[in-house]
Amino acid sequence: MNPKILEWLANQGVPEHYLAYAGEFTGLFIIMVIAYITYLFTNYRIITLITRLITRSQNKADDLLIQHKIFSRLARIIPPIIFLALSPVILLEQGTIIKLLTVVAKIVIVLQVARIVSALMDVIQSIYQPKAKTKYLPLNASIQVLKLLVYLVATILAISYLLDRSPIYLLSGLGALTAVLLLIFQDTIKGLVASIQISANRMVAPGDWVELPQYGADGDVLEIGLNTVKIQNFDRTVTTVPTYALVSGSFRNWRDMFNAGGRRIKRSINVDVTSIKFYQLEEIEGLKDIHLLKPYLEQKQQDISSSSLASGIDENDKVNARQLTNIGTFRAYIEAYLNAHPKVHPQMTCMVRQLATKTTGVPLELYFFTNDTNWANYEGIQADIFDHLYAMAQHFGLRIFQHPSGYDWRQQ
Repeated sequence: MNPKILEWLANQGVPEHYLAYAGEFTGLFIIMVIAYITYLFTNYRIITLITRLITRSQNKADDLLIQHKIFSRLARIIPPIIFLALSPVILLEQGTIIKLLTVVAKIVIVLQVARIVSALMDVIQSIYQPKAKTKYLPLNASIQVLKLLVYLVATILAISYLLDRSPIYLLSGLGALTAVLLLIFQDTIKGLVASIQISANRMVAPGDWVELPQYGADGDVLEIGLNTVKIQNFDRTVTTVPTYALVSGSFRNWRDMFNAGGRRIKRSINVDVTSIKFYQLEEIEGLKDIHLLKPYLEQKQQDISSSSLASGIDENDKVNARQLTNIGTFRAYIEAYLNAHPKVHPQMTCMVRQLATKTTGVPLELYFFTNDTNWANYEGIQADIFDHLYAMAQHFGLRIFQHPSGYDWRQQ
């Protein structure tokens, strides 16, 4: 114990047989007061000043230091450092309590340093996350692995201080625990390998729209971590999926659809078979008022005339001569309508095909791409196109098939 403290206590009338204990607690109290005052000054003066300077600066990167609480964590490391620095000066002979508090201070310093390093990694992650996303780098998984290593080293050092053993002594015993560690960290190891594979193959990145029906996930990827992938569904719920599930199983990624700038529409219009017929000449003339059909009808009539002339068949022969059908003309109208539509992608596949007849009629399948990939706009474009085609079908003498309803039975 510092002789000056003992002398002062003796002058205050402390009995000699209590002098050692009183000196120890007095010295400890002095150290705690100095450490607390230093912490308050650092936290509420220095850090406040630094925060103001950073807030006023034009650089936005340094704001991350405040956001991830780097300075507040640095302030918390000061009290144990003050204790370790002053205890040899004030407490010359350290008793059991002082030794225990010294060990606790060392452990606090180690763990607090680990927290500071972890926060710095968060800053690095925030800065380089956009670049890592574009280059498909597993930044989140890598940062989490580094954090795991940092805390593992901090834990080993803390145990070594607690047991008063060298860290090398503890590390030498980890070889026998390798199998146990592999069992404990198997999900972490699998997640790390999966993250590397996801990055190397550019399978998925934050912001991608993915579907994993087996996990009930359908939405945007929020974060690809070491053990889990967070997916925000379109109902704003979040589904957590194991990282290795993206490698071991299958999923659908809509990224290329957005990159291509076109979203596919593949739907059928079912035509009632009993409404299909050949056109009469006057009906064809009436269809020429539809400007989208006029070039098709003129070309088709020339082809029919040339074919009849080459075959020696009278054009008025309703059995042997080629004739236009209303379903074929409707199909040609749909193609012309889609090719002229401003929301249909002109560089991607656009076709209308007739599928095999079913119990629900003859399907005319529309296969094309919109030039707007926004979900809400896509659904609106799709609805507008089919609204128009359903209404136009009657102009071609066609009926859209549907199962009889109560209204149909009342008309009988």
